[in-house]
Amino acid sequence: MIWGRVGVVAVGLALLSSSSSAAERVGVAWHPSKPKLGDVAWLHVRDVPEGASVEGSLDGRPLRFFPYAGGQAALIGVDLETKPGAHLWKVGVVEPGREPRNARGSLTIARRSFPQERLTLPQTMVDLNPETEKRAVDETGQLTTLYRTVTPERLWRGPFTKPVGTPAAGTGFGARRIINGQPRSPHGGIDFAAPRGTPVVAANAGKVALVAEFFFPGRLVILDHGLGLFTLYFHLDTTTVVEGERVERGRTIGTVGSTGRATGPHLHFGAMVGSARIDPATLLGLELLD
Repeated sequence: MIWGRVGVVAVGLALLSSSSSAAERVGVAWHPSKPKLGDVAWLHVRDVPEGASVEGSLDGRPLRFFPYAGGQAALIGVDLETKPGAHLWKVGVVEPGREPRNARGSLTIARRSFPQERLTLPQTMVDLNPETEKRAVDETGQLTTLYRTVTPERLWRGPFTKPVGTPAAGTGFGARRIINGQPRSPHGGIDFAAPRGTPVVAANAGKVALVAEFFFPGRLVILDHGLGLFTLYFHLDTTTVVEGERVERGRTIGTVGSTGRATGPHLHFGAMVGSARIDPATLLGLELLD
């Protein structure tokens, strides 16, 4: 599922249908121009007059715009299981007293290869009893509901920072995991191996949306960065924030642990744009800066 190194589209050249003169005046830039599975991308609508609003969608799902660089921009998450190929987008600029300026086109999503991992865990962590299975299903439902929540303001600013101070990059995004010989869902985040007690910091400014201890992710913190963007911090040993609290980039929110279904101390760092599971490494490299 899409919620979608620099590509500029002169709208009127990349439209799906014949463009009107108004549509030709809509300047749209995609970053990147051909995102891959798991990418976070962004769409920049340029030269938006003061007082105008921008609306848009990708595959029929609404995009959420914010002021940026003389125009407006929106983040797009490309879920790791999105179907590669062409996906349709629409943008409209609405100005008081004028006809809306509309444009549409297609965005090509590129394939990406993911690794396969084989893990061995205690059988009680794999074959769940009915009570534990119900708990896990309920917790998954709670997270799904949370990711559908959209805070109407943008809370983050500037670059996203690595949540732990280890030198190695996070690994494992999209890995097709086989646990005790059984295929499981792909890995929706990246893992940072680190000693227990290593500080974990907020990747950017936001609001603490959830502090909890769940069966699979263990002790966790989820930050809401506004406009449907969340970052996830799983398997924590301790937490140092409370729900509803505002945090700035770099604020310590907990420490590395091995709670939940984990083979050892590490941080699972995830990111969501709406319901799209995106590679947090692309969020750390996001070039939408202000």
